[in-house]
This record gives sequence, structure tokens and C-alpha cells, in this order.
Amino acid sequence: MASSVLISILITFLVIVLVLYLVQRLPIDAKMRQIAQIIVIIIGIVSLLKYLAVF
Repeated sequence: MASSVLISILITFLVIVLVLYLVQRLPIDAKMRQIAQIIVIIIGIVSLLKYLAVF
């Protein structure tokens, strides 16, 4: 059971990193890119907290 939680956390972390990389590649201005990065990080933190049974 603990290994499945660790695998889920790892996969979630990798998806967050991938999405942040893809946001960097978008042809939008810096302000919108920063807003998108903040949104992705917040969603990622909430997802990781879900796996740690905080929510």
C-alpha cells in the first residue's frame, strides 16, 4: 500500500514538471506564463496533499 502511494506521488510530481515545462514553451507573454505556472503549482500541491491524505 505504501509503495502505491509513493508511485502515485512520483507520477504526480513528474506530470507537474512536464506541464510546467510545456507552459514555458507556450508562445504567450511573460505575465500570462507566470499566472499559468502558479495555477499549475497550486493544482499540483493540492494533488500531492490528496495523496498524503490531508484532504
